Amino acid sequence: MNEVIKTILERRSCRSFTGESVPVETVQTILDCALAAPSGMGQQTWKFTAVMNRDKIQQLAAVVAEALGRGADYTMYQPDVLIITSNEKDSKFREVDNACAMENIYLACEAFGLGCVWINQLKDCFDAPAVRRMLDSFGIPASHGVYGCAAIGYRASPAGTKDIKGTSCIVQ
Repeated sequence: MNEVIKTILERRSCRSFTGESVPVETVQTILDCALAAPSGMGQQTWKFTAVMNRDKIQQLAAVVAEALGRGADYTMYQPDVLIITSNEKDSKFREVDNACAMENIYLACEAFGLGCVWINQLKDCFDAPAVRRMLDSFGIPASHGVYGCAAIGYRASPAGTKDIKGTSCIVQ
């Protein structure tokens, strides 16, 4: 089977990570894959920020939990790396563009033998004052909204199987 097709079909979300560090070179390649995603009209109004400091990731998780009224146990699954996908708030294609980039991030992680899960909560609170201060400290422009984050690390347990649901059809 073609390796790309195999990677797509075997990809699974991961919500439990080991403490092992992901090499910065691997993270850079994952970021390059995000940048290679398609974007509406080729505008590429996005930014991808990799946070490779677990303490800062947990600080962000704490302010997100506070902004959303979640419990103190919200940890974003304690990843080694958090890639924050942001885009100009007024970009017509912001959410779709970032979703394409997130898929590339997912597939790159799978190719590297890493686990990855989509963190969606920041899209609802990126302009909450404490969250915005954290995003500012990461160099994310105030003109950007967050439209997804990828929590990344080495899997604490092997990927399971997944029942593929939904429907598809071929019309000839």
